[in-house]
Amino acid sequence: MSAPDPKAELLRYLQEGRDALLWKLEGLSDYAVRRPLTPTGTNLLGLVKHTAGVELGYFGDTFNRPFFGAEPPAWWYTQDAEPNADMWAAEDESREDIIALYKRAWEHSDATIASLQLDATGHVPWWPQERSAVTLHHALVRVISDTQRHAGHADILRELVDGSVGVAPGKNTPPTEAAHRDRLERVARRFGDS
Repeated sequence: MSAPDPKAELLRYLQEGRDALLWKLEGLSDYAVRRPLTPTGTNLLGLVKHTAGVELGYFGDTFNRPFFGAEPPAWWYTQDAEPNADMWAAEDESREDIIALYKRAWEHSDATIASLQLDATGHVPWWPQERSAVTLHHALVRVISDTQRHAGHADILRELVDGSVGVAPGKNTPPTEAAHRDRLERVARRFGDS
């Protein structure tokens, strides 16, 4: 048995997170994908927009391969952008536009990953200069972690919207019967908040 290609293995985990995140939007209305479901405003479409930005930053700007060229759009990660502009879709940003941007980000990221060795060094422009140097391997692990984290957030948000759970239809689905949840509530109540 031959050893797995480390880059291919990392890309597989990244793509699994990407796919899971997009699946969470399927079958939902525009309202449901934009709806803030936590006190901080976390929403499904915002998570997709954010992860597109993460990929474009770490696999674009970090390795001197900017996606937008010298001038990013005003709404993007600029000093003039509204706080958390990447975490929600503005009225003039459609679901289709954000999904298309995310998929173009994948292509841009995948091209960067394919063209560089895992030990290639880049510089994260938004980190302090003294620790801004990173390898492609480090950037990949960071982006996989971020993508999977947000896919987990999307799992919870989607469950709140319509009860759909798992990384894909029918995969990793825990029991969802009301009796199971009620049992967990009874156990939790034994510990109380006092």
